[in-house]
Amino acid sequence: MSTFSQERLIAFAYKEMLQALRDPSTLLIAIILPGIMIFLFAYGVSLDNDNIRIGLVLEDTSAQARDLAKAFESTPYFQVTSQTNREKLTTALIASKIRGLVVIPQDFSQKLQSKQTSPIQVIADGSETNTASFVQNYAQGVVANWQMNQFSQNGIILPSIITEPRVWFNPELKSRNVILPGSMAIIMALIGTLLTALVVAREWERGSMEALFSTPIHISELILGKVIPYFVLGMLSMFLCVSVSVFLFNVPFVGSIFILSISTALFLLAGLSQGLLISTLAKNQFVASQAAINAAFLPAYMLSGFLYEIESMPLAIKAVTYLLPARYFVSIIQTSFLAGVIWSELWPNMLALSVMAAFFLFIVVKKSKKSLE
Repeated sequence: MSTFSQERLIAFAYKEMLQALRDPSTLLIAIILPGIMIFLFAYGVSLDNDNIRIGLVLEDTSAQARDLAKAFESTPYFQVTSQTNREKLTTALIASKIRGLVVIPQDFSQKLQSKQTSPIQVIADGSETNTASFVQNYAQGVVANWQMNQFSQNGIILPSIITEPRVWFNPELKSRNVILPGSMAIIMALIGTLLTALVVAREWERGSMEALFSTPIHISELILGKVIPYFVLGMLSMFLCVSVSVFLFNVPFVGSIFILSISTALFLLAGLSQGLLISTLAKNQFVASQAAINAAFLPAYMLSGFLYEIESMPLAIKAVTYLLPARYFVSIIQTSFLAGVIWSELWPNMLALSVMAAFFLFIVVKKSKKSLE
């Protein structure tokens, strides 16, 4: 048995280091992936609830009502859009452009002057459960501070002002009603990409792809033959997820099964095509799996709006989210489950998924050749 050699150890370690540095997958995992992840966590993930976008309906234009509106506009917790008519702001709330709505009614100052209790309506978007709670609590805090300022500055003791909270789309503020629909997009993103990426890469490794190339099969037939079985499996997976969510966990579904099915089909086509493209370029299961996770799962999890609100992200990160199919699919699923068939919210997202699915299929057809090179 040979004795331990420090020179041999150094030489072997040097050889392994050179081999690692020459391996693109090693550099991807050891250097590039951590850099991307820390960048995304630093700039793309935010649990802060500053500058929540709300609408303020000023039905009463008296001096006291305008002064209260100014209190809402000056607080650092809200980014306020003011209107005298609630119709535009209601549309913005449905489209998730704002997360809450504060309504100062027409008789606000009149009731204050007559020493009556004056209600203020606070409507929150229940599709973001934590944000909805913050909207209600912050609104109550703004009103309470305004009353105290009126007393300290003017010596006026105002009668009670109460906020009447209402929550749209998820009245019970159950996080499960939001998390489960959103998680379906993450699940579909992962399995859609991994199904084709790993299976086709495995065929490259085992040599069965070469056998296929020796047959008269056309490249388009080969691609469709790979996509169709996993497309069916993906649709069955989505059916299982929806069934379990609705019937086992009692998540309400108020939308259209047909629209959800079409959207799922488009999203799966994009994911399966992306997986085929990865396997065509990688031809190795390990590299294909890592590429699939980095290209599909992690961006979908962090940048789709599933857990972290896109509007709270920096402009550069927000721009990246428009390139992710999961962003549009999460919006479609949550709208279908919680709000119903709202075409102003659904059709732009479905159109974006259609474009992305067609783009990935086109790239796969262009990159796939009956060649061993």
